[in-house]
Amino acid sequence: MKYKVTLNGKTYEVEVEAGKAVLLDEYEALAPAKEAPAPVATAVAAAPAPAAAPAAPVNLAAGETVNAPMPGNILRVDVKEGDKVKSGQILVILEAMKMENEIVAPKDATVVQVATSKGAVVETGTPLIVLA
Repeated sequence: MKYKVTLNGKTYEVEVEAGKAVLLDEYEALAPAKEAPAPVATAVAAAPAPAAAPAAPVNLAAGETVNAPMPGNILRVDVKEGDKVKSGQILVILEAMKMENEIVAPKDATVVQVATSKGAVVETGTPLIVLA
């Protein structure tokens, strides 16, 4: 079977047979002039908004912060402010690379602040939960 794959602005024509892939052709990807500027402008305008979202919880409560160990999407937040948690209890489920990762409490504590929400996109080091 032949496939066309576009990656980083280049289009590759690839043929796959019985577990082997052969590169047939490589060329620059061209988009129609009228359509290309609009998505680029939208993407540039939209880019600052997600960057601002992780920066929003600058006013974190005092306590031990549980940060995202990797970039990903928050699938579930299992605690709320005021909850008492035990060491090893699941606080947040973080989806990264199609895997669900359990973010757990490092010690027995009380949840002081929940700095994320379901559906949020987080980067490595983004504060998720503050414990006291």
